[in-house]
Amino acid sequence: MTKRILITGGASGLGRALAQRYAAAGHSVLIADLREPDELPPGEVSFIRLDVRVPDDWERARRWCETTWGGLDILVNNAGVAAAGRVERLQPDDWDWILDINLKGTVNGCRAFVPLFKRQGSGHVVNVASMAGLLNLPGMASYNVSKAAVVSLSETLRQELAPYGIRTTVVCPGFVRTNLGAGMRSPDPVLAKLADRMIQAGKLTADQVAERVVAAVAGGRFLVLTHPEGRRAARLKRFLPRLVDGQIAKAWRRTAAKLDAQDRQEAGTV
Repeated sequence: MTKRILITGGASGLGRALAQRYAAAGHSVLIADLREPDELPPGEVSFIRLDVRVPDDWERARRWCETTWGGLDILVNNAGVAAAGRVERLQPDDWDWILDINLKGTVNGCRAFVPLFKRQGSGHVVNVASMAGLLNLPGMASYNVSKAAVVSLSETLRQELAPYGIRTTVVCPGFVRTNLGAGMRSPDPVLAKLADRMIQAGKLTADQVAERVVAAVAGGRFLVLTHPEGRRAARLKRFLPRLVDGQIAKAWRRTAAKLDAQDRQEAGTV
C-alpha cells in the first residue's frame, strides 16, 4: 500500500536517505527543509520550504498534505542540529537554538499533524532522537537534553495517541557519517573536534541507518536502536551501570585534561 510521508530535514543526511528509500519503494514523499536540494530523489518526491521553529510553516505543510494528498500517513521529525560544550560555557542563546530546533521543532510537527491523524483515525509519528539522549555523555549537555526530551515526548505520545489508531516510533541512532558536524555549535574547540571526529568515524552510513528505520517503522516498533554498539551500550547502562560509569569517567578525565590545557592556552598562561 502506498504511503504518504513527510520528512523534515529531508534534503541531506539521514533525511535524504529516508526520502530516497521510501520513494524507491513507491511511496509519496514530501521533503520539508530550509533549502531545496539541487536534485530531488527519483520517484514521487516533492519539496516544501519549512523551518521547524515556525508554526506557520507547519500549518502550510499540513494544508499542502491535505490539499495534494488528502492526508498524511507518516510524519518523520528528523531535522536536527548538533552541539557540544561544557555547561558553564554554553550561553542562553546556545540552549535556545538547540532546544528550538531539536525539541520544539519536533513538538511543532506533532501539534500540526496529530489533529489530522486523529480525524483520519490513523497515522504514524516518527521522531529521530539519538543515543546521546539515552547515554548522556559529559561535554554535550545541551544536545543530550534536547534528544532525551524527544525520547520522553515519544514515550508520552506512544500511550496518548494509541487509542486513536496513531503509532509512535523514536529512533536513537549512534554516530552516522553525515554533514551534521558542519553546523555544530560549540564554545569548546576540543569538544567540537572530538564530536566531529566521532561523527565521521561512524560505522554505519545514512543509507544503512535509513534501511533499518524503514523496516522498524513498517513493523510498528517503538524504540529503534540502529547501531549494534548502541544496543550494547544501552544494555550495559541498564544492567551494569557501575561499569559504564567507570568507563565514561575514565574517558572524560582524558578529555578534561585537554580542555584544561585549552583553557590555559586561551588565558595565555601556557
